Amino acid sequence: MEKLAIDGGTPVRDTKLFYGHQYIDEADIQAVTDVLKSDYLTCGPKITELEAKLCEITGAKYAVAVSNDTAALHIACQIAGVGEGDEIITTPITFAASANCALYCGGRPVFADIDPATYNIAPASVKAHITEKTKAVVAVDYTGQAVQADELLTMCHEKGIVLIEDAAHSIGTRYKGKPVGSVADITTFSFHPVKTITGGEGGAILTNNEEYYEKALLYRSHGITRKEDLMEHVVDGPWYYEQIALGMNYRMTDMQAALIISQLNKLPLFSERRKKIVARYNKAFAKLPEIIVQQEIPESDTTRHLYILRICPEKLKIDRRQFFDALGAENICCNVHYIPTYYFPYYEKLGYQKGLCPNAEKLYEEIITLPLYYAMSDQDVEDVIHAVEKIVENCRK
Repeated sequence: MEKLAIDGGTPVRDTKLFYGHQYIDEADIQAVTDVLKSDYLTCGPKITELEAKLCEITGAKYAVAVSNDTAALHIACQIAGVGEGDEIITTPITFAASANCALYCGGRPVFADIDPATYNIAPASVKAHITEKTKAVVAVDYTGQAVQADELLTMCHEKGIVLIEDAAHSIGTRYKGKPVGSVADITTFSFHPVKTITGGEGGAILTNNEEYYEKALLYRSHGITRKEDLMEHVVDGPWYYEQIALGMNYRMTDMQAALIISQLNKLPLFSERRKKIVARYNKAFAKLPEIIVQQEIPESDTTRHLYILRICPEKLKIDRRQFFDALGAENICCNVHYIPTYYFPYYEKLGYQKGLCPNAEKLYEEIITLPLYYAMSDQDVEDVIHAVEKIVENCRK
């Protein structure tokens, strides 16, 4: 039996392997350089080009590029009409922005529990939390796996509720053959560096609803319009514009847009590689009774953003923290996604308490995010598997 590195043994690799990393090639660099040499650095033609590209890839009728996914979610809640006293339903196993977007509008997030096998929000739990105050459901495609959109859409539309799909993880994923982005009432994307596609930062709002699209354009840019048919006063001249709503400055730069366009050209490659790594992990970890592999619904053809390792504490002599530290000692640098949102002090002060979502809370105690990104070599993948197997072998009961 190999001795664990944390106990003085030799690590499975000499250099650190991080859980996520962007992939930037010369085409990406050239795309940004071309913009820097052009006349427009923001509000220019690359924004329009990116929006058209997103529609082409997803099948959505409309796309609006914004500064990040948090901005996209805020705008989505505004479009849904979330205001003082209203509620949105979301999952606690997500980044805080999925819930914060309700607070930005004066509303309140309500947390529905997850499916214990897929880790996505459970439609039955969503249904149980719908009230007359519910304006929207923010359903997160956790790790890149699509939510059960048909069931959620039916449920929402019966009650006049907007389904917002937080697809920060899932660009490239298909649900029943349709690309994510064209399924929900509103879909939001993230282009943070650890995501499948990056612009450094950046986000997008996609919809098939023209009214929602027009509102997204307004809220992105201060609530200001130059469209005469929307104006209330006499137009003074070609310089004239009006503010007709309270919007934000959530615009994206053309440098970001150019990088995202270039990255989107590689989406099929990125998706294929991520699927191969996930398949290799699943095959290896399925042989270990001490490890649980995330299950996937048959409707989701998933481009995975994160790979979640779930341990069975009752079958091991160590807990999640000790497993995490042991992986780090083997030079496999991991993370945990996510701390349940209502655990945070800010949410505690709003009155949220532990115990709201038992499945989510149990999941949090048992998960570790393993390395997963396009540029990982086959040897990198085998090193991760080797480290996990080594720890399990040393620590099984």
